[in-house]
Amino acid sequence: MWTIIQKGGFLIYPLMFCSVLALTVIIERAISLSRTQINKRVFMKRLVELISRNRIMDAINYCGKYSVPLSRIIKAGLLKHNQTRDYIQASIDKAIREEIPFLERYLGILATIISITPLIGFLGTVSGMIKVFIQVEASAGLISPKMLSGGVWEALLTTAFGLAIAIPTLVAYNFFLSRSRTLVNEIEDAGVELLSLLKGEEYEV
Repeated sequence: MWTIIQKGGFLIYPLMFCSVLALTVIIERAISLSRTQINKRVFMKRLVELISRNRIMDAINYCGKYSVPLSRIIKAGLLKHNQTRDYIQASIDKAIREEIPFLERYLGILATIISITPLIGFLGTVSGMIKVFIQVEASAGLISPKMLSGGVWEALLTTAFGLAIAIPTLVAYNFFLSRSRTLVNEIEDAGVELLSLLKGEEYEV
């Protein structure tokens, strides 16, 4: 396998680096986003019970038991429970903005890898074909398949590697982006629910 990889020329090495980097980011995002999981319905139901009894400090302490974006944002709103609705909303919005970079962390790296790996592969294709034409020109018409194989190997392998890296990375990127946006939407909904609870408006769990 390594012998075949080496036939791809020097551009194989940046592609291999991109593949390792993409895999590292994918694993990190999978682990980090899995740790943000919380049963929102159960969490909010308990908050309803505490807030309806005016046990605000207990609700704040309950949020502190969970180290996830949802609990941190709800806690930010609860800490301003005695302020105006607009002030509480501003505190929640600020907390959401602070959480978004965590939810979308390293996705820019994946987007860059998706963009550059096919281009590196295409560059390898051009480089390989240039080598083929140089060999053809130098052979003065005495062409053998072995003479051209090096350039052809480089052209095909770099293209294949570039696409093989970009395609699964694109799938992972779209999944993580969709997941982060879903979490943000859930958090925003929870913020609206919290405002309704604190201001005594009608609320359904």
